[in-house]
Amino acid sequence: QVQLVESGGGSVQAGESLRLSCAASGYIDSINCMAWFRQAPGKEREAVARIFLGGNYKLYADSVKGRFTVSQDTTKNTLYLQMTNMKPEDTAMYYCAASKTYGTDYNYWGQGTQVTVSS
Repeated sequence: QVQLVESGGGSVQAGESLRLSCAASGYIDSINCMAWFRQAPGKEREAVARIFLGGNYKLYADSVKGRFTVSQDTTKNTLYLQMTNMKPEDTAMYYCAASKTYGTDYNYWGQGTQVTVSS
């Protein structure tokens, strides 16, 4: 089992920045891809950023390219999402997820952290 705990959510003004963290514990050697998802009320869940561990290959949703950066600190088993130039449409619950199948499906999820951006 793998446990994921997000932190760092909050309320910001448009144009400001925020950094989310996701601390992983448990049998993390089985994980080869991690991702940040978000879901706003009334909308489908969206994959925001993904990182393939080992090769450090990253993918981003078009809506956040150039503004969000996903990274990892392997010494701390922590995944980060640095969000800059934030927009009201970034308002959502953000979830950290871990995959054992290179992102084909996600086996473990965090509880989520709320991000609110006001104009």
